[in-house]
Amino acid sequence: MTMNGTGTYAERVRERAAEGNMGELATAVIEAASSKKGFWSGGWGEILGTLRALSVEQRTRLADALADRYDSVGDGRNAWISVLILHGVISRDLPEDRLSVERQRQVDELGNLYACGYITGIGELVETELVAGRRLAPAVVAAFRRTFIDSGHSRPLRGVAEEFAQPVLNVGEPWAEQALADGSGSGWGELLTHLTTAAAAKPSAKWDERAHALVEALGADRVRVTVLPWLALAGRPRTFPLSDGRYGPDANETYDPYNANALRGLAWLVSLLPPHADTARALGALVETSLKKVAGLGPRNPKVANAGVVALARTDSESALAELARLATRVTYKGTAKLIDGALEARATALGLSREEIEELAVPAYGLTEVGHARHDFGEIAALVDVQGTRAVLSWRGATGKAVKSVPAAVRREYAEELKELKAAVKDLDKMLSAQSERLDRQFLARRTWAYDTWRERYLDHPLVGTFARRLLWTVDGTTVGFANGELSTLTDDPVKGGREVTLWHPVGREPAEVVAWRDWLERHEITQPFKQAHREVYLLTDAERATGTYSNRFAAHFVRQHQFHSLAAVRGWRNKLRLCVDDQAPPATRELPHWGLRAEYWIEGDGEEYGVDTTESGSYLRLRTDQVRFYPLDAPENSASCYGGGYRMWLRDGQDPVEPLPLTEIPPLVLSEVLRDVDLFVGVASVGNDPTWQDGGPGGRFQAYWTSYGFGELNQSAETRRVLLERLVPRLAIADRCTLEGRFLHVRGERHTYKIHLGSGNIMMSPNDQYLCIVPKAGTGEPRSGYLPFEGDRTLAVILSKAMLLADDLRITDPTILSQI
Repeated sequence: MTMNGTGTYAERVRERAAEGNMGELATAVIEAASSKKGFWSGGWGEILGTLRALSVEQRTRLADALADRYDSVGDGRNAWISVLILHGVISRDLPEDRLSVERQRQVDELGNLYACGYITGIGELVETELVAGRRLAPAVVAAFRRTFIDSGHSRPLRGVAEEFAQPVLNVGEPWAEQALADGSGSGWGELLTHLTTAAAAKPSAKWDERAHALVEALGADRVRVTVLPWLALAGRPRTFPLSDGRYGPDANETYDPYNANALRGLAWLVSLLPPHADTARALGALVETSLKKVAGLGPRNPKVANAGVVALARTDSESALAELARLATRVTYKGTAKLIDGALEARATALGLSREEIEELAVPAYGLTEVGHARHDFGEIAALVDVQGTRAVLSWRGATGKAVKSVPAAVRREYAEELKELKAAVKDLDKMLSAQSERLDRQFLARRTWAYDTWRERYLDHPLVGTFARRLLWTVDGTTVGFANGELSTLTDDPVKGGREVTLWHPVGREPAEVVAWRDWLERHEITQPFKQAHREVYLLTDAERATGTYSNRFAAHFVRQHQFHSLAAVRGWRNKLRLCVDDQAPPATRELPHWGLRAEYWIEGDGEEYGVDTTESGSYLRLRTDQVRFYPLDAPENSASCYGGGYRMWLRDGQDPVEPLPLTEIPPLVLSEVLRDVDLFVGVASVGNDPTWQDGGPGGRFQAYWTSYGFGELNQSAETRRVLLERLVPRLAIADRCTLEGRFLHVRGERHTYKIHLGSGNIMMSPNDQYLCIVPKAGTGEPRSGYLPFEGDRTLAVILSKAMLLADDLRITDPTILSQI
């Protein structure tokens, strides 16, 4: 007989129950459960009611029949669980439970799942265990809590989830398990419970009051020493993996949603403790860990990151302010970045300073006692901290002054705490060096002017910032100066002892001869600038841009990797929205220039139509198509366009009038140059054309023409700057006799072939027929191993030089992927 729907099965169950044939009844209910593949709905209430109404003797025989059939119902979890649920319903008050072991095993296995709400009827199964007096394993409790938080499934499941309050945190995350282990003593359980109540964006006065009382009972120093290691474990790999049947991000890469509130509470809690450098350090790390990107999700947990920012903002210490200033240069997630900006603005207002001044004052020395250097004595052993570029290097000297390779055993043994603090400070210094380099590189458009004495204190003589400021060019009362041989000096090396007003030098508006002369000066003094300044590209208005009038097509018609573009834009101070392959609107990439009353826009749109080929699993485009660069007044209404493309238009609200883009001729040359330089950077780094593995043209070969034209075509402004520099560098190389610069290429003569390395993309062709040679640079390829370079940060230049060194001695190449091509 064909059964259609649970209702029909319910009729059959009633019939078999009335007949008293428990074997046939067992078969009927198993068939009903199997037909619904574990989805207990519809007529199941009627079926379960029929079974509960059986006499004790009938239920005993039915329970035995179900137990006899358990091993033959199939090999799927739903089939087994269905039998266990049915058996549990009818045997709760029976003296014998033949499937208790099997049921406990199935329940325990739920702990390996992210959530179990999709296994309907599971509440009945768990309730049977609870009625039998058996406690659920902590991992199972965690699975039910996640199920409830994520979707709040059926009432029976909701009831089960609310019944147990222990353990206080979900197991599986290292930080939570450490907290549970440390928090087993008196007073700690109440503290952990209080942390889980942090469900708002900011702590309330009542929340703080309760937290203060709990901390006071335990002791503030004891709490700090105990809980800061918990924060350090946030985001570490789970202690056991979860199986996740959901569509979406990997649950093992995200925070447990039940524990996330407790992490927020933990951040708030440590901000109530007496200020300490370790606290600020831990909160800054929590912010960055919580914003780490997870495939299919985006930032891991912005709410936890925001809690870290809130905690830093209400911690009154130099180290907390320093962390906020550092995060301001690193955080790209819009909501969190806005909180950081607000915190810095509030601190600046409270001190009667500008935002720029508070960022300058927020830079600590991290133990440096002179510019770029510190010495720490541990008995007869000395630890030396030296800033080298954007890295802090820790080295050791023995009692005789001789260098030693590792930390001496005596220091580890006798100065453990001091050593720990020193290593932490060096790590903090490393992070801040990178942040300050990026901040200074964005100062060209800040229109900053300093009083001479203030500038010396905050820049030239600052132990950390001075490592950058002394490698840059400045103007003192209109005279360009650099720092060499321990003093400020002019182009002719005349010393400059003082002044009134200082600004940061920029090549825009300078005579070419002056720019070249300062490049020579830097080279003569072997000064490597932290970023391009004397060699900075200058983007002048072209005839084509004068013809278009209000927009530039100089960087249009490129294909760039969206997520790389998005990250670069954020680092350079642009605001951008990731494009999803959905029917949605998005503004262009935008950089606001409040000091100039302007807004720059770079028009972009998603590329492609095939989901999974042109998009990530979560639906965001892998690539963008680029279009115009435009400028508007800062307060002009925003433009937007479909994520699919189709043109931008200005959205007008509350009777606003449309605002036309500004003529490019009215844009100050410095602003035009710096904005176009940003856009050139986005294209130069994120373009698919500089990917050496895309010689086949990418998906469907549709980018073949673009890849070829970009990878071997005309040089952009940054590549032209690279060519000018190579004209000076190549003659000094050990392989100079094998290298020549011709047009767009560096030609390298090897023994097997002659190679042509493109100065824009770094792609290679080789003789005799300009055959493409694919060499993929290793991740992290940085500056060349030796030799002077006038600036840091040009990875493509480093790649070109390393490829040239390799190919000039091509008989010694051993890499099989390269040998197979040459």
